[in-house]
Amino acid sequence: MRTGRRTANRVLLGLIGVVLLGTGGLVLMGGLDLPAKWHLGLPAGWPWTQPGDVLLSAQNRTRWKDSGWWWPTVIAALAVVVLLLLWWLLTQLRRHRLSEILVDSGDGEGALLRGRALEAVLVAETEALDGVERADVRLTGRRMEPRVRAVLTLAPHADPGTVLLRFADESMAHARGSAGLDRLPADVRLRGARHRAERVS
Repeated sequence: MRTGRRTANRVLLGLIGVVLLGTGGLVLMGGLDLPAKWHLGLPAGWPWTQPGDVLLSAQNRTRWKDSGWWWPTVIAALAVVVLLLLWWLLTQLRRHRLSEILVDSGDGEGALLRGRALEAVLVAETEALDGVERADVRLTGRRMEPRVRAVLTLAPHADPGTVLLRFADESMAHARGSAGLDRLPADVRLRGARHRAERVS
């Protein structure tokens, strides 16, 4: 699925780049008057052939200006385009969860381990550590090279160094051993739990 998404992104970016490059080239040719200088025999009606040409003629700009539906339609279409581009950008920036891990079973075939199952085990074992109130664990990376992103919410009495050491030596070591991985890099973020202020009388 990641390969298909990556291919679709490359195709989309390639198409956008070709359209922008072609449009920019046409405008640049007309602005520099290259068709006349190079004696290019362009077809009749070819846009932007002279420096004085504009992108939109006065007729095209004012064709529907008196129609009540024109501006709402233009604004709605531009809003949809902007929202689609923002959605696409956010999907690129978001790190997607790894759905499965390829485990070496020793027989040359390999086995698939569900990523959610390993995440659940890591969460349960980490939240059992003293000083950890809540753990949010996510697997990223590739099937053969998974990575762990963890956010640990610490209790007020917790020592961050001790919690981090136990997380590495216990939770991560058990996960690495159960999945048969030689290495399992982790990006861990610690944050303190927010408690409501207590009233002292």
